Amino acid sequence: MSERRFNEAEVAAIFERATEAQQPGLRGSSSSTDGMTLAQLQEIGRDVGIPAESIALAARSIGQVQPSASRTVLGLPLGVARTVNLDRKLSDDEWERFVVDLRETFNAPGNVRSEGSLRQWTNGNLQALLEPTSTGHRVRLRTIKGDALGMIVGGIGMLGASATMLIAAAARGALGDKGMLMALTFMGLTGVGMFASSAIRLPAWAKTRRQQMEEVAARLAASTTTPTSDDAKPSSRSERETT
Repeated sequence: MSERRFNEAEVAAIFERATEAQQPGLRGSSSSTDGMTLAQLQEIGRDVGIPAESIALAARSIGQVQPSASRTVLGLPLGVARTVNLDRKLSDDEWERFVVDLRETFNAPGNVRSEGSLRQWTNGNLQALLEPTSTGHRVRLRTIKGDALGMIVGGIGMLGASATMLIAAAARGALGDKGMLMALTFMGLTGVGMFASSAIRLPAWAKTRRQQMEEVAARLAASTTTPTSDDAKPSSRSERETT
């Protein structure tokens, strides 16, 4: 089995978690397009004085981030999603810091809502959902390019309608009507333009959103590999008296 390689966003998160304050210049240390192995990360860590155990602990947290099925249409990425399974529950302070990270990463204020144990941050179609699990919390990040589906379906519809009408005109022997031909041509070209504009923009949009989600997910997973300060405190008066 080949050894796992970590991408650039994961490398940055690993070093940030291992040092509790990211070392200058390490974000760009992943120059290989194939990523870096744990051994390579530990070698870099030794060069800057970071224990190999700290690198390994931080790297384990990256495994909590899982890609979710992304929605596609005609092979084009219409939606992007990521899931982070945490081994413990987020504290109120950690959730608030996560919301700050979301706002800074996506450059969007968004709105925060709570329903019982469920929490969410939304900005249009962009969502971050915090859900309880048997072992802690799960965070689902997801978004969809809302206007793209209408443009694609509308473009295909206009192109199909113009082609159908053109075939019908040919069957009637009405192709000599230049006005009708110009109108059908314009309709068809408009449909092609609507489809092409979305098809060209969607891959770049999805790549940006995917990278942003990977970054915030990696930072969240790395920040929760150790118990919170609240977890380390005695939970009751009797416990404090026995310590």
